[in-house]
Amino acid sequence: MVTAADSTLPELDAEELVRWRAGGGRLVDLLTAAQRLGPVAGFRIGDRQVVLVTGPEEVQHVLARNPDTYVKHGHRAKVLLGDGLLCAAGEPWRRQRKLLQPQFTVRGIRTYEPQLRAAVAALADRWRAAADSGEARELDADLRYFSLDVIWRSLTAQALDEPTYRQLVAAGDSLAAIPAFAPATGETAADFSQAVADADRAAEHAIALARKADEPTLIAVLLRAAGELPGYDEKLVRDELLTLMVAGYETTATTLGWLFLLLDTHPEQRDWALSAGPAGSAERAAAIRALIDETLRLYPVAWLMPRHAAETGTVGGRTVPAGATVLLCPYLTHRDPALWPDPETFRPQRFLTAERRPAPGTYFPFGLGPRACIGAQFAVREMTLLLEELLPAVRPEIRERPGGAGYRLTVHPDGPIRAVLRRDAGDRAAGDRAVGDPAAGDRAARDRDENRL
Repeated sequence: MVTAADSTLPELDAEELVRWRAGGGRLVDLLTAAQRLGPVAGFRIGDRQVVLVTGPEEVQHVLARNPDTYVKHGHRAKVLLGDGLLCAAGEPWRRQRKLLQPQFTVRGIRTYEPQLRAAVAALADRWRAAADSGEARELDADLRYFSLDVIWRSLTAQALDEPTYRQLVAAGDSLAAIPAFAPATGETAADFSQAVADADRAAEHAIALARKADEPTLIAVLLRAAGELPGYDEKLVRDELLTLMVAGYETTATTLGWLFLLLDTHPEQRDWALSAGPAGSAERAAAIRALIDETLRLYPVAWLMPRHAAETGTVGGRTVPAGATVLLCPYLTHRDPALWPDPETFRPQRFLTAERRPAPGTYFPFGLGPRACIGAQFAVREMTLLLEELLPAVRPEIRERPGGAGYRLTVHPDGPIRAVLRRDAGDRAAGDRAVGDPAAGDRAARDRDENRL
């Protein structure tokens, strides 16, 4: 326990910062050095006090117990996403969250399940065809298209078209290029003018399609709010829509990219998941969910979560002054050997052992507390459906791997993932397909997610 006499925040010294800059100035390296000082540690960038929080109890204190003290203080993507849910704060954020939350519960997601399954089937057909022809594929590009297709279908009840895909990816690439914490690198704000124009065109197209749709759509929920709620205007519909499209697809596409890279180097884990039970069984669904959970442990997409200390407080017995930037880093917490045995090892089985399920604050790839990612269950559901379909059908042989990880707004494979696809000998496309066959295990997985996320 930290006593009152020890409440001073431990900080990296000036020499450590000089060595960090001389070594290339990667933010993840600076944070790794700060973590060695304890679960709450600091450093200074110019006049800015930065506090890194990585201990599980301290993470809960900041994100879950005191969200009004450690607040979101603007967002560098606001110029692109406007006042959508990601960038909103205070009472506007609470109102927007209340409106959208029912759409992203397990029950709400079932409304869009046919659209999810249609997007899964489309990618599965492309990959099976590529496996039959021997065509090499860029998996990361295919997974981006899939993830955007899921969102687009849920918003409009229509399949994604290629021109809109290019517009959304251009906007998404601009968003992904934002540094997670710019003051650490001294980078200036990006020029979003072209990205805004691309995003606006995509939003207009989506709204036009949704107005003609006969099926439930997410855009219909937003348009209804604009017609009924004071202050909920068409600009906010645009901002919310772009937040769902541009910020929403990265989680799924990036996580699946990491997962296929991990399975390429650990093929035994793919075999383990498929042998856990027959297609549609609760056992196989649980094993596939464990693959996803373990991938998100090693590569949480939102690897860094900044907060602003609105007032002076104490975290883990250490004084955090008002005005400080507080950084939560799931990437480091998830790799802490004091919390996770063999933390660098890809071992999905750890998530199926009841007595070793993550304690609160040790695992938060989607955040914690009231500002946890609203789309977490949606993302997990679409990934699970895709893997239930693809894992038994197609085996990617990766021929070109990224050089490593890139740490900007997200942690992502730093380069393309090129692969040749092989039909699996056990692929029984006629009778062993999860898509279109919501079996008992599928329902059990949904029920489990309702209690878990």
